[in-house]
Amino acid sequence: MFTGIVEEVGIIKSITQGASSCQLTIGAKVVLQDVKTGDSINVNGICLTVTAFGPECFSADAMPETIRQTNFSALQPGSAVNLERALRLADRLGGHLVSGHIDGTGKILRRWEESNAVWFNISAPEKVLRYMADRGSVCLDGISLTVTTCDRKSFSVSIIPHTLEVTALKGKQAGDLLNIECDIIAKYVEKLHGSGSASSKIDMDFLSTNNFL
Repeated sequence: MFTGIVEEVGIIKSITQGASSCQLTIGAKVVLQDVKTGDSINVNGICLTVTAFGPECFSADAMPETIRQTNFSALQPGSAVNLERALRLADRLGGHLVSGHIDGTGKILRRWEESNAVWFNISAPEKVLRYMADRGSVCLDGISLTVTTCDRKSFSVSIIPHTLEVTALKGKQAGDLLNIECDIIAKYVEKLHGSGSASSKIDMDFLSTNNFL
């Protein structure tokens, strides 16, 4: 489990391609301070297992399903990636609960500035947008953010200068793909109360109106 508060931006040092999988070696410093083989590190929103590490890098495997569901196929040596170590129970939950399990990818449609903020408008499939709510939480490439607006085709987020400076979003432009993890609470509420059930009175609008999102 993670919080969506990025600890550092790592750099892809190498990618060893398999038939439909790959092994990544990622340059890092902060997330290596207490690392052990088998630890979980969030890489661009994806929970990966450390298989080996050295003084300034670690390696992790990405299986075929990970490649299919994420933007990992666009990574190459030199790419910047957001990194976060797994949450400890004594840590502050500065962002929101993030599992590191990607629901889909979204394409940046537009990036623009407003005073000190940078806005991103992002298209996403219906299976992802159904869990979006105004002022709700979303995780983009491992970053905990607030949904400012959403409709049936896209949603928007507004980024403060600090977040832009310390994450890989700084280099993202229109056309780039972002990994999306929806609010885990919304997904479980839908599952428990039956998706699309006429008898269920709890939906995303209900949760948003009553300040659950």
